[in-house]
Amino acid sequence: MTDEPLERRWRSARPAVAGVHLDSGACSRQGFAAVEAAALHARHEAEVGGYVALEASAPVLDAGRAAVAALTGHEPRDVVFTTSATHGLELVLSSWTGARSVACLVGEYGPNLAVMAAHGFDVRALPVDGEGRLQVDAAAEALAADRPGLVHLTPLGSHRGIAQPLAALADVCRSLGLPLVVDAAQALGHLDCAVRADAVYSTSRKWLAGPRGVGVLAVRPDFAERLEPRFPPRDPDWPMTVWQRLEHGEANAAARVGFSVAVGEHLAAGADAIRHRLAEVGRLTRSTLATVPGWRVVEAVDEPTAITTLEPEGDIDPHRVRAWLIAEHGIVTTACDTRRAPRELGRPVLRLSPHVDLTGDQLELTAAALAAAARV
Repeated sequence: MTDEPLERRWRSARPAVAGVHLDSGACSRQGFAAVEAAALHARHEAEVGGYVALEASAPVLDAGRAAVAALTGHEPRDVVFTTSATHGLELVLSSWTGARSVACLVGEYGPNLAVMAAHGFDVRALPVDGEGRLQVDAAAEALAADRPGLVHLTPLGSHRGIAQPLAALADVCRSLGLPLVVDAAQALGHLDCAVRADAVYSTSRKWLAGPRGVGVLAVRPDFAERLEPRFPPRDPDWPMTVWQRLEHGEANAAARVGFSVAVGEHLAAGADAIRHRLAEVGRLTRSTLATVPGWRVVEAVDEPTAITTLEPEGDIDPHRVRAWLIAEHGIVTTACDTRRAPRELGRPVLRLSPHVDLTGDQLELTAAALAAAARV
């Protein structure tokens, strides 16, 4: 292990950024190793055929599953590849054979709510405080009094950088015998997700810095027994495990290879070190932007995440500001409209989500640009 600072190693492992990238909550910048691994696999497909190349990539994909298992508290055999986080939730809910009711946060991700509705789930709200953070004791009482089929938690939302008490809720669910499903799209590689939840699903492209179009789903064996995947149909003459039926083989294998390399790099850099640095990045970002006119920082300075949400004052339009920041300064952020959390978010906000390689100069440039944007 080198003594070179994490942020410098992270920066040198990927192409130079064109501008300022503050958008890892949407899509991180891939490293050279992940890009080259995906490209080499695609070339190998052209040389020997896609299915032969897929067989040859088995050790890399197995290593990717093992790395995801280490981050989620599962076994490598519990992990399957998907195409996205939403795909992972679709697989779980469409396969679930228990009661079609789910308890989740008021601030649940809008597309997740749409998937729940599409599969006929009755959605119940878990109790939260004024910040939208889960109240664990109140939740334990509510879940014991009115047991849902599933409990669903998004430990870190798309619209707000509030870290939810995932480990505490996992303990509650275990004590009550309730299955816990975790949306770790923003949390995997960002917060500690190794809490032995019944199912964890995520994407490759955010904090793990893998390619787009890849996701993962980890399912514990006792939970898998309660799943009946719709495709392919169960065939006694051609038996398949639940995991084999969940993982569709006709997919972008090159992207899965790239992701496997990316998550391996994440573990090699040190998951704890990355989480610590991301929390530091969040503190630096919020401290720097706290006095920028025209904006209010939503999260507390010491919230242990790298996501900073800016609520505009007056008639400032976050979507217009995002476009202006890219066009004028090469600063990439995310404008979050109310569809991201329709039961909690009252107006659009601007989200900044830098990774571990953030610099003070980038923050100062961003602060100045945001002040100017408020006057445009």
